[in-house]
Amino acid sequence: MSEVTGTVSASAIAAKKKLSSQFYKKGISIALFSGLMYGFYSAFLTLGMSKGVWGEWYGTNTAGLSAFVITYLLGALGSAVNDTCSAVWALLYAGVKGKLGDFFRCINTTPGRVMILAALIGGPISSTAYVVGLQMAGSIVIPITALCPAIGAILGKILFKQKLNKRMMVGIGICVLASFMIGSTSIGGDAPKGRFLGVCIAFIAALGWGFEGCVAGYGTSMIDSEIGITIRQTISGLSNLIILIPIFGIMAGGVKISNGLVVQAFTSGPAMIWFAVSGLCAFVSYMSWYRGNSMCGAALGMACNGTYSFWGPFCCWIILGVFSGMKGWSLPPIAWMAAVLMMVGILVISMNPMDLLRKKEVN
Repeated sequence: MSEVTGTVSASAIAAKKKLSSQFYKKGISIALFSGLMYGFYSAFLTLGMSKGVWGEWYGTNTAGLSAFVITYLLGALGSAVNDTCSAVWALLYAGVKGKLGDFFRCINTTPGRVMILAALIGGPISSTAYVVGLQMAGSIVIPITALCPAIGAILGKILFKQKLNKRMMVGIGICVLASFMIGSTSIGGDAPKGRFLGVCIAFIAALGWGFEGCVAGYGTSMIDSEIGITIRQTISGLSNLIILIPIFGIMAGGVKISNGLVVQAFTSGPAMIWFAVSGLCAFVSYMSWYRGNSMCGAALGMACNGTYSFWGPFCCWIILGVFSGMKGWSLPPIAWMAAVLMMVGILVISMNPMDLLRKKEVN
C-alpha cells in the first residue's frame, strides 16, 4: 500500500512540475509577444501619421502650420488618437468579459486613482514625447525609451526605498552604455537634422515611463490588471485630448487651432484605419505584458517586454521602410548592436540571468 501511495505521490509531483514548467514557458512566450506587439504599435502609429490629412500636415504643409504645431501639437495629437483607439479596444474587451461594471467601480478607489496618476504620467507626457521623438529622429529613439526599466529601478530606490544591488547597477550601466552607442549616431555631420533633439525628447519618455512603472506596479497589485489597463488607456486618451492638446493649442495661438486639428484627425479615414490597428496593437501589448508578468514573474516579464528595443526598429524598418517605401527607417549597425545590448541590460536589471539555467535544471 505504501509503495502504491509513494508511486502516486511521485507521479503527482512530476505532473505538477510539468504543469508549472509549461505555465512558466507560456508566460515567457506571452511576455515576448508583448514586446513584438509594441514594435508593431510603433510602426502602425507612424504609418497612420503619414496618411490622409497627416500627409498634408507633414508633407506639403498646405495648411500653413507653424513649426511648433508640426513638431509638438501634432505629436500630442497622434498620441491622443492612438490612445483613444486603444481605450475603445480596452472598453470593448472589458464589455465582452463582463467587466465594465468593475471598471466604473474601480475608478473611484485608491488603486483606481493610482492608475489614473500613472496614466497622466504615461499618457500626456511620455506617450507624446515618444511620438514626437519618433517623428523627429525615427526608430532610433525606441531603444532609448527602453531605458525605462533602468530608470524605474533607480526611482524605486529613491522613492520607495526598493533594493538596488550590484547586479542591477551593472544592468543599469549596460543600458547607459547602449544609450550612448545609440546617441553617438545622432551627432556629427552625417546625422539627420533634428535627430539629436529627438533622442533627447525620447529620454523624457523613458523617464516618465520609468516613474509610471513604479506607480502602476502599486496600483495593479490591488486590482485586476485588465481593469487597470482599461483605466490607464482610457484616462491616457482623454487627458491628451482635453488637457495637453488644448494647452499646446493656446501656446500655438488659440484653442481653435487645436480643436480644428482634432476634428480633422478623427475624420481622416485613410489615417484612422491605421490608428485603429496601432491602438489595437498597443492594447494587446499592454495586455500581454501584464498577463506574462503574472505567469513568469514581473522581473522576467519586464525583461521579455524590453525586447521591444529590438522589435521596434525592426518592425518600423519592415512596415515603413520595406513595404511602404518610406525613406529614413534603416538603422546603422551600431544601433542594432546597441538595441541588443539594451535587452541584455534590461535582463540583468530584472533578474540574475543564471536563474534561467537554474530554472531549466529544476524543470
